[in-house]
Amino acid sequence: MPDSPGDTDRPLKVLHVDDDPMNLRVVQEILGAFGHKAVMACSGQEALERLALEAFDIMLLDIHMPGMTGVEVIERLRASNGPERNIPVIALTADVYSRRPAEYVALGFTDFVSKPILVSGLMATIKRCTAAPLAAEVLDRRVG
Repeated sequence: MPDSPGDTDRPLKVLHVDDDPMNLRVVQEILGAFGHKAVMACSGQEALERLALEAFDIMLLDIHMPGMTGVEVIERLRASNGPERNIPVIALTADVYSRRPAEYVALGFTDFVSKPILVSGLMATIKRCTAAPLAAEVLDRRVG
């Protein structure tokens, strides 16, 4: 069977952080259709608390949220001392004019997906970000 954009070697546990319940629901349905488990968080603070208690394969993080923005979440996450600091994180935003994708990577994100989310683009980005060589490279950069 040929690889499709959503194929991964195993089911993933994904933390999806967004203040919009509809966005959470849509992404949960998308991930579930590909055999992945979505755990939802409605705020940056809730995301950081979950990451401190549970292991995830990847996090999808909305940029524009009330309270703590996605950029603030990534700053706190990458500055932490726990193993969760090295989780791959994909920035999600409808605001494609404020920053270029490379700027999100410079901030500590692993990659970027624009909203509205295209299923094939999201799944291809998740696959790329959870590939073993990339995950090891990100870890080496963070530790070294």
